[in-house]
Amino acid sequence: MSEFFHEGSRQLQDQFETRPMADRLVEAIVTHQISPEDKAFIEAQNMFFLATVDQEGHPNCSYKGGSVGLVKVIDEYTLAFPLYDGNGMYLSAGNVLVNPHVSLLFMDFQRQARLRLNGSAFVQENEPLLTHWPEAEMVLRVKLREMFPNCPRYIHKMALVEESSFVPKQHCETPVPPWKRLEAVADVLPPRDAHLAGHEQDAAAALNRK
Repeated sequence: MSEFFHEGSRQLQDQFETRPMADRLVEAIVTHQISPEDKAFIEAQNMFFLATVDQEGHPNCSYKGGSVGLVKVIDEYTLAFPLYDGNGMYLSAGNVLVNPHVSLLFMDFQRQARLRLNGSAFVQENEPLLTHWPEAEMVLRVKLREMFPNCPRYIHKMALVEESSFVPKQHCETPVPPWKRLEAVADVLPPRDAHLAGHEQDAAAALNRK
């Protein structure tokens, strides 16, 4: 228990008289390997939230979306997921390069279930899984430290209306996000996107339709 909770957690547990319950829950639900049931749950999701931390301890939380199978469980201690084209800031991936500690939150809004996973992330050279996800710029692998489900009582029940048309798919051209055609970024687009500059009116119209 001493490795799972720190002084701050213990202080509040003692203040609200929950220390025995907290210790019991750690014994009952916290695991250090991914079971077949956990694997099925993780790989059935099409989105998750990723929390990273920089070298000074400043956190960053990011939404990661895709198709079902966005996250692949490699083995009972490792999972992997792609990073697609974004806004070029590389906040999450950049944090991983200087501080590997990450936390992933998987949410199933239809079943009202969630799973929290903490571990260490890294980018593997010559990553063979790059071809697993079309248009992935890189793949992050995560070594599990601990994993546990959360009480679902505050999860709102929601249904998927439609998948984003920008999710890369095999044998299908991915549309260009409208903001990349705006004049405001025309002169700073990376070389691979330079041909998109000069369509500000079309981009503004597309953004207004959102």
